[in-house]
Amino acid sequence: MEKSKLIEMYRTMRLIRLIEQRINDEYKYDEIKTPIHLSIGQEAVAAGVCIHLRKDDYIFGTHRSHSQYIAKGGDIKKMIAELYLRKTGCAYGRGGSMHLVDPDVGILGSSAIVGGSIPLGTGTALASKLLNNDRVTVVFFGDGAVDEGTFHESLNFAALKKLPVVYVCENNFYAINSHQLARQVGDNIYKWAQNYGMPGYQIDGNDVLEVSDYAEKAISRCRNGEGPTLIECLTYRWKGHIGTVDDVGEGYRPKEEYDYWISKCPIKRFTEYLKNMGVLTDELIKNIDQEIYDLIEEAFCFAQNSPKPSPDELLNFVYAD
Repeated sequence: MEKSKLIEMYRTMRLIRLIEQRINDEYKYDEIKTPIHLSIGQEAVAAGVCIHLRKDDYIFGTHRSHSQYIAKGGDIKKMIAELYLRKTGCAYGRGGSMHLVDPDVGILGSSAIVGGSIPLGTGTALASKLLNNDRVTVVFFGDGAVDEGTFHESLNFAALKKLPVVYVCENNFYAINSHQLARQVGDNIYKWAQNYGMPGYQIDGNDVLEVSDYAEKAISRCRNGEGPTLIECLTYRWKGHIGTVDDVGEGYRPKEEYDYWISKCPIKRFTEYLKNMGVLTDELIKNIDQEIYDLIEEAFCFAQNSPKPSPDELLNFVYAD
């Protein structure tokens, strides 16, 4: 991969991490009224996939979709304003953290319904095939979505029609606090794809280079008319299911497991690789971080100073009597 692309992936991962850490810090002031689901620790998945997408390609996210929105190039000011439920938000203050959208860069929405985005993304892929417009759809979802019928129905249909869609499962092993092995027999999400007649892979979701490699090939398959792919990315969220807690301890996640995954930080790993390659220097790291901190400060100031929707606007954007 070109040096510029490597640095771009690094910057995207740092951007996701620092924005989410700022959201985590600000949440205690109770000005962000929407529930938040942070993906700190999972940055390599969105960064490694979206680096290969065009502006007009589509993505769909879940309730935990800050990282995808950022990696695809969504407007950061509008995203933060949406968390504050302001009129300047990407959904005009109507959706909050779980319903981020930016059609200008192909982000057609995220859904708080587990598995809800999977058939939507399958639908845009069908539209792309019918229109022959060369657009690819990527659908991001968690391991809990595999428990839903929409996952199986969508994969079967996409394989049958050879649709240009990449299904990316961010397997962090937990649906809220229920471990994957308490819900599914075996560790084999990727094998479902093979059963439906499409390639399925299980990869290290904390290795952004591996994610990038598999995503590039899957996206190329779509553009060549060869049909869909499922990529199961093994990763781990550092924060709990919702909010700023960690969900670590008895009845939640084991401390030993948590510590192990913290040690596999995707950003630390990629930073060391780039420094060893001579691509990244301490000075460049400092400059990138400062640029990101300035962007974040500007976005939060914009959001906090933006107007709230007024009561007489309650029925705006409602299209039924």
